[in-house]
Amino acid sequence: MIEKEVNPHFEDFVFDWDYKIYFLVGGYGSSKSYHVALKILLKLLKEKRTALVVREVYDTIRDSCYSLFEEIIIDLELDNRIKLVTSPMQIRFPNGSKIIFKGMDNPAKLKSINGVTIVWVEECSEVKYEGYKELLGRLRHPTLPLHFILSTNPVGEDNWIYKHFFKDEDKEIFIFDDKELYNKRIVIKNNTYYHHSTADDNLFLPVSYIEQLEDLKTYDIDLYRIARKGRFGVNGTKVLPQFETKPHDEVLNKVGEIPQRFLRVGMDFGFEDSFNAIVRIAIDDNKKILYIYWEYYKNQMTDDKTVEEIEEFKISKELIRADSAEPKTIRYYQQQGFKMIGAKKYPGSRLQNTKKVKRFKKIICSDECRNTIRELKNLTYKKDKLGNLIYDEFNIDPHTLSSIWYALDGYEVADVKEKSKKRPQGNRKK
Repeated sequence: MIEKEVNPHFEDFVFDWDYKIYFLVGGYGSSKSYHVALKILLKLLKEKRTALVVREVYDTIRDSCYSLFEEIIIDLELDNRIKLVTSPMQIRFPNGSKIIFKGMDNPAKLKSINGVTIVWVEECSEVKYEGYKELLGRLRHPTLPLHFILSTNPVGEDNWIYKHFFKDEDKEIFIFDDKELYNKRIVIKNNTYYHHSTADDNLFLPVSYIEQLEDLKTYDIDLYRIARKGRFGVNGTKVLPQFETKPHDEVLNKVGEIPQRFLRVGMDFGFEDSFNAIVRIAIDDNKKILYIYWEYYKNQMTDDKTVEEIEEFKISKELIRADSAEPKTIRYYQQQGFKMIGAKKYPGSRLQNTKKVKRFKKIICSDECRNTIRELKNLTYKKDKLGNLIYDEFNIDPHTLSSIWYALDGYEVADVKEKSKKRPQGNRKK
């Protein structure tokens, strides 16, 4: 008989073994890792099993997962029955159960693992998706049910765990909305047990700790969302906070009201890792709204194949403003009958072009331009080693943004700051 007080929000989780996958996400100090360790210990005391505990880097396990198991074992006064081995790290139970620890930074050592029926991936957002799939493939047993436990603090929506367990807009996969989890706290979907927690669920935390988390709201709103609220989102400062999507027909109706001279096309060249990206944009010059209503986005395409796929531009004689760093490519398209010129590039043009796009009051994108939405909706600035924003570098290489830069070549968006410096001229007396 073992008596141990647990946080009420975790009680069902600790004793539930009805599902294959358990996915725990929460803020700092919510006690999710503690209760995962307790869950595994109680199971292995009851049944003879082998559990595997994994982190991306092996060296981080001793001070996290292993020390957590050690703390619980001593607290339960089981250290005289359960053996803690430090080299190699293992925990051995009197009934033959054991816990082994591995890092994904040495995947070769995973190949020798046999008989594992429970896997705990701590900080699963740090593990690569390929590594996660490999672990799933190694989990097998002829008689015992298999269980996979993943725990993490929330990260950006571009991380594989969000795409795999909630929604992946690129692949048009939708499991369910993460907001449902934040409201219900525990959700069962597709043989997966979802569990959300915050510091409020840990009744053993000092009030001062929660107050520190609350203070984050005043100076780091992204960290506040992650640490205090335990929610996924965009990590970093958005490049285009005014970006939004609207139904394609609604966007086309607006584009139809815009004079022909404000309809433009931009193209960024790519092949191996980069992409050939073309966008059609429309500029509402009066309201300072940029519409994006058509895209072409492919890689691994030779120029002769691309020429065939975008033949409509040759027929329409639309002017394509393209990356001037590729004069040979531009010449080829011209020879094939396309109306194409190189957009101006100069030292600092990335920063100036980004500022130009940011000056639009609104950027409205058709919901059919999926790649543009993927790249620009949550585009954030990179940071240097000191945490300062780098205003001409981003978290991804946004090919559609480059295409917009080129499409806007020669067009100037009024700079509100510059306009405010101009004083109105009064009538001169003669």
